[in-house]
Amino acid sequence: MTLVQMQPRTTQPTAVGRTVADAMDTAGPQVCDDMTVEVALSVMTSARTGHLLVCDDGGLCIGVVTHARLAAVRESSAYSDRVQLRDILGYRGPFTSPVTTMAEAGHLMRHSDVDAVPVVDEHGSALGVLALAR
Repeated sequence: MTLVQMQPRTTQPTAVGRTVADAMDTAGPQVCDDMTVEVALSVMTSARTGHLLVCDDGGLCIGVVTHARLAAVRESSAYSDRVQLRDILGYRGPFTSPVTTMAEAGHLMRHSDVDAVPVVDEHGSALGVLALAR
């Protein structure tokens, strides 16, 4: 398992027509899908983040997990310390691109009932994450 530090976000947002690239958080770590829930929670705590981008063996983004999701899995009666992130990801999506407008991304998140979406390039590589402000 390899953690990859992401690039800092852009510092030049536009007033009109803001895109996901203007608002995405790129400070969080990326982790492999074979990581266990316990290790993922530890990584989140160390990184002081509420989400992790999950990648497959080829480095392509396959989803995002939140602290709330991992905590719920750990508290379930079916939990064991062998549960890996790939076991809990389920539906792989939604994803967005850096050129998506904030209005489009907001619509996507509201209708998908998620509070964080991975931002990927045209090849499926993770660039960051767009998360709802808390």
